[in-house]
Amino acid sequence: MKILLVNPPVGFSYYNIGLRRPPLGLAYLAALLTDKHDITIVDFNVGKDKWKKYRYGDFDVVGLSVDSVRYPVSLGIARRARDRGAKIVMGGPHVSFLDEEALTSGVVDYVVRNEGEHSFRSLIDYLSGDTTIETLRGVSYFSDGKITRAPDTPFITDLDALPFPARELLHLEHYNEKLNGRPMTTLVTSRGCPFNCDFCASSEFFGVRWRARSVANILEEIELLYGKYGYRALCFVEDNFTLDPERAIALSEGIISKGWDLIWEAWSRVDTIVKHPEMVRIMARAGFRWTFIGFESGSQEVLDGYGKKALIHDAVRAMEILNENDVRTTGAFIMGALNDTAKTIDETIRFAKSLNPRKAQFSVLTPYPGTKLYRNVCDRLLTDDWGKFTALDPVIKLDHLSPGQLSRRLLKAYTSFYLRPVKAFENTHNISNVIPGLSKWLALRFGRQCLKYSCLLLLFRRIFASGKCV
Repeated sequence: MKILLVNPPVGFSYYNIGLRRPPLGLAYLAALLTDKHDITIVDFNVGKDKWKKYRYGDFDVVGLSVDSVRYPVSLGIARRARDRGAKIVMGGPHVSFLDEEALTSGVVDYVVRNEGEHSFRSLIDYLSGDTTIETLRGVSYFSDGKITRAPDTPFITDLDALPFPARELLHLEHYNEKLNGRPMTTLVTSRGCPFNCDFCASSEFFGVRWRARSVANILEEIELLYGKYGYRALCFVEDNFTLDPERAIALSEGIISKGWDLIWEAWSRVDTIVKHPEMVRIMARAGFRWTFIGFESGSQEVLDGYGKKALIHDAVRAMEILNENDVRTTGAFIMGALNDTAKTIDETIRFAKSLNPRKAQFSVLTPYPGTKLYRNVCDRLLTDDWGKFTALDPVIKLDHLSPGQLSRRLLKAYTSFYLRPVKAFENTHNISNVIPGLSKWLALRFGRQCLKYSCLLLLFRRIFASGKCV
């Protein structure tokens, strides 16, 4: 069969601000199918292909990876592909939790729920005529006028058994993100999250049990990326790289023993760093240069409400440990908890500035399907347009703040954090890349209110583009 796997395009959001990362989820699916089928991967976020003009009629099956913000455009792709005779399959977090919405749209034939490798393969085996419909696992579909949900596929316990992602099917030259000036690519070494924060669907989608690849298996993939593809910078894109400190140390020691000229980024948690400073030291010796940490709020009350299981004062110590080891940090902060006020948000902004991570990501609390938050605020939603679920647009009715007030606080957070002279010059490259899209977003949401900020942003871009600041 000829199968097209699609990464749908996304507009201005945290998914694409300077982040051009290969769709490894699709590459994992492809790796299990290339032995018997003709697989193509298209990513409409990079390159010249346009989703409205793509040749969908060349394929028997079109599979789309769908999150909430891209659900509307995914329906547009599905409609075009189905009109040209292809069977349409959707997978990903949004449709895993709202499979009925997708199937009743009239343009989706099958939904693959949760972790997709084995479920998708069972579906392709069925569509190829190799098996019967009774063998389907983890797939939802219409049968006799009603939705049928095949039994769930168990989560994969032995991740080492999966083949490496089929990167040969990706146009890697389009993914030009850099880490400290070096071309960077991504890999995944674990799945699952035991913390089950209220605003995150990871624990539902990948399970609360943390499952990790072996150190030997990870080093084998790094060897491939280092030797065959020539990468000297990596990003471990998973929620809990340091959940098992012994594994993180063993992997770091393995990297050191290889003598690779390698730097890398991994995501962690405040409490893990505070409890294991020696782990951070060894990771830094192995090339650990960046981390992403969800600090979330400067208010302990708000933080507790997120179910984060973290303490404000630990964040200060975590930053000290990271700074001592020359590890730069991207700190994530969330605004718009149900009980947030202008005062608590200002506390978060001051907290972000006092921690002073190299970069900060400020988000609006967004209730994605599959999360506890979504179940708790269904009666507070301000829109049913999934395209607004960008983490930049207010979509929940709050107790103390209007949508306009929350948007203005978000704007204040970014401008007050990044337009400090020292911080601006630290992030010249990032700010320069983000300004075009950010200016458009500001204009759409704030109109004349953002004029003074837009002028500052454009001035910064003109300075940065001159190449005089490094």
